[in-house]
Amino acid sequence: MEAVERESDAFQRPVSVEQIEAMCRRAFGDRTRVARIVEIGVGHYNTTYRIDIEGRDPVILRVAPERAQQAHWDRDVMRNEYAAAPYFAALGTLVPQNLAVDFTHQIIGRDYMFQTLLPGAPASTTLDAYPRSQWPSYYRQLGTITRAVHEVRGDRFGRVAGPGFDTWSEALSDQFRVLAADFDDAGLDSGDVHRVIDAVGTHRAALDEVTEPRLLHGDLWTLNIMLDPDAAEPTITGVLDFDVACWGDPMADWTIHRARQQPGTEVAAFWETYGRPATDAASAVRELFYQARNLVGVQLDIHRRGIDISEVPPIHWDVSDVLARLSG
Repeated sequence: MEAVERESDAFQRPVSVEQIEAMCRRAFGDRTRVARIVEIGVGHYNTTYRIDIEGRDPVILRVAPERAQQAHWDRDVMRNEYAAAPYFAALGTLVPQNLAVDFTHQIIGRDYMFQTLLPGAPASTTLDAYPRSQWPSYYRQLGTITRAVHEVRGDRFGRVAGPGFDTWSEALSDQFRVLAADFDDAGLDSGDVHRVIDAVGTHRAALDEVTEPRLLHGDLWTLNIMLDPDAAEPTITGVLDFDVACWGDPMADWTIHRARQQPGTEVAAFWETYGRPATDAASAVRELFYQARNLVGVQLDIHRRGIDISEVPPIHWDVSDVLARLSG
């Protein structure tokens, strides 16, 4: 096995060769022979391997953290991705197919799934190989893909696997309540998160102008996009990791948040294919809530990775400015 070297107390936990071989036999038959195991160390949550199996195409094995490791926000997100997979059919071959899924915990006390191996390399490590003059092409493709996801309609708000809510304000309040619980468990001050929850009640009318739930990927940016490393210009070949997919306002999606952060750059080409967001007063209020949620999530991620928050510029995690604008 080719494994990633980590500290013994690292969040991502390794899986033994014996366990992986047992998983493969359960998924593909008792005669399955594993030829090679390579851990993929790009992500920060699941432990992921490329498995070469004799007589078949290579597969990807993703193993979730033990449930005791999972925060409230991350609880059972692999099961959420499994539930969401049929709704990403609009992306066709850009998304991996689930080959086998096991939530029994009989072989290992963690959820896991086998998926097809998509061609390409992560855009997070590949896009920089192209001149910036070619980057707009990439962002136009991303705009088209994001629009295709957001055109999928649902019948309730919230995580695809549930719980579901009748209104967007209820779903958003629940998201912040879950995040507040994670702050408390981590020993962080959840006061600002609770103030955002209070603001949801104040601005409920603006939030509930969103009446039609749409599919959100939840984490669609360069880390979860595959590019063809041999193409003459950036060419998207895959979309990964929709484990926090939910039904909500498309403007709340992580992709929209990231695109809005970089006006006047190559990223602006995203809006050429996605379409321009609304700019009315209610939309501006909703955008403040989405900023707050993303900043709160970043602070939790900083904590989970063991990064000293004093070394991170407050603009990347502090929601006080957003709260001031919601109260103004």
